[in-house]
Amino acid sequence: MSKVETKQEEHSRTSNLNNMLVLRNITKTFNPGTVNEKCALNQVNLTLKKGDFATIIGSNGAGKSTLFNAITGSFFVDRGLIMLDGEDITYQKDHIRSRVIGHLFQDPLRGTAPHMTIEENMALAYLRSSKSKNAYFSRINAKDKAKFREQLALLGMGLEDRMKQPVGLLSGGQRQSLTLLMATFVTPKILLLDEHTAALDPATAEKVLQLTKDIVAERGITCLMITHNMKQALELGNRTLMMDSGNIVLDIEGEERAGLSVEDLLVRFQENAKKALDNDRILLS
Repeated sequence: MSKVETKQEEHSRTSNLNNMLVLRNITKTFNPGTVNEKCALNQVNLTLKKGDFATIIGSNGAGKSTLFNAITGSFFVDRGLIMLDGEDITYQKDHIRSRVIGHLFQDPLRGTAPHMTIEENMALAYLRSSKSKNAYFSRINAKDKAKFREQLALLGMGLEDRMKQPVGLLSGGQRQSLTLLMATFVTPKILLLDEHTAALDPATAEKVLQLTKDIVAERGITCLMITHNMKQALELGNRTLMMDSGNIVLDIEGEERAGLSVEDLLVRFQENAKKALDNDRILLS
């Protein structure tokens, strides 16, 4: 069988219309052939159906953020296949993927341009999905600005009355809420949340998390969320993944997940990873 036929067969198997994200044998090694060689992703396989909301938990270095960067195209994987909504994006440039992938980081300072106004940041997010080479700020009209204001009002933070102010003047919670709004303003095919509430105070974190749940549920967005909170990992969404040493060692959903306690999750991790979870940040959360 030719390589072309093999590739076509692989696409056929992975292009189920109900699948939003398909990863097949994703592998990435950094600094190969040196003393700093690190296999960050080791033949990772994952399929997310449309509307899935999966939480990911694992120690530092388990491969969680690296997995996100492989999906967003921050680097090209060494081997494997990445498909998004039936399209092969394995070697697609990151700026093309950004039109359909929302990505939030732990640091509230990432994801927005501090010297630009709230309105200008919203305009960038709005035009992000445009495929036109002529997309520029003058395309934003009064109707668009009214929509920005309407969306900002949903945050309940009064930002709709501060649209001409630089984003750099906002608090961490306000900035992260704005970033979430920008990442979902044009509904993405998938939303990646990399511990996006971890740097916020508990009250603000809860507010941003509730906003996240509301937006994801209302729009039916397929979502992957990294968290260090095991209780949260079992309660949020419909699926829980655990990673270790560049592998997904546990993937549970449905009734199996509903009946698990944090203690049960630790036992399952130890059984599958062949070692105990030893991350204090996770164990004490």
